[in-house]
Amino acid sequence: MKVIFLGTNGWYDTETGNTTCILIETDKEFIILDAGNGFYKIDKYIKSKKPIYLFLSHYHLDHISGLHILNKFNFSQGIKIYGPPNLKKAINTIIKQPYSMPLKQLKTDITLYNIDKKIKFPVNVEYKELSHTALCYGYRFYLENKVISYCPDTAMCDNLFLLAKNAGLLITECSYKVNKDVKSWPHLNPQKAAYLAKKSNAKKLLLVHFDPNIYKTLKERKEAQIIASKVFKNTVAASDNLSVKI
Repeated sequence: MKVIFLGTNGWYDTETGNTTCILIETDKEFIILDAGNGFYKIDKYIKSKKPIYLFLSHYHLDHISGLHILNKFNFSQGIKIYGPPNLKKAINTIIKQPYSMPLKQLKTDITLYNIDKKIKFPVNVEYKELSHTALCYGYRFYLENKVISYCPDTAMCDNLFLLAKNAGLLITECSYKVNKDVKSWPHLNPQKAAYLAKKSNAKKLLLVHFDPNIYKTLKERKEAQIIASKVFKNTVAASDNLSVKI
C-alpha cells in the first residue's frame, strides 16, 4: 500500500506546495483524502481502472478548490465522493457555471454521497467529528490489515484519540508553529500533533496542512519535525510528492 502526498499546504498554494490532497493506493482501490489544489496530480498516479473514492473532510475552499479541475480527467470508472452533510449543496454551488463546468458535463462520472448514520461505505472506514470552525470529519481507514488515520483541521479533542488509536499511519495537520494556539481558529502545532501520536500509540506520524503564512519554507517544516520528534520519534513533516509505503 502506498500513500502519496499531492498537496501539503493549508489555506493557499505557495512554492512550498499545493493545498491539501492525499492519495492512498491499495490493491483494490484508490482513496483520495480531500481535494485541495494538489488534486490536479491524481492522474499521474491513477493508471488502472480500480475504483476511485474521494473523502472530503469539510468544505473550506483549501480542501475542495481542486474540484474545479475535474474536467481534466477521463476516468472510466468514475469517482465517488463522500463528505459531511450538505455535500451535494456545497459541491453544486461551486462546480457549476459560471464558476466551473457542471458535474453533468464532465467526462468522468461523479457520484455524491452525504455521510450519515445510514450510509454504507465501499471501504472499511470510520468517521468522527473534529473540533473546527466548520463541521469537519476525520477518518480512520482499515486497509490491508493496517490502519490509516486522517485528522485534518482541528483543535485537540477526544475524537482525535479515537481516530488515531494504534494507527499504523497517523496523518494530521500542523498549521501552527511551536506553542502557538488560537482558540478562535482551532488547529494543531507540532507538540500537540506529536502528543496525539504518542498517547494514541500510533506507529508513524505524518504532518500536513502547514499554514503557508506561518511556514514559509520547507526548512521551517523540518524544524517542526525536529520539535515533534522529541515527543514522538517517528515523525515526518510531509512535502508535496512524498510517497510512503506501509
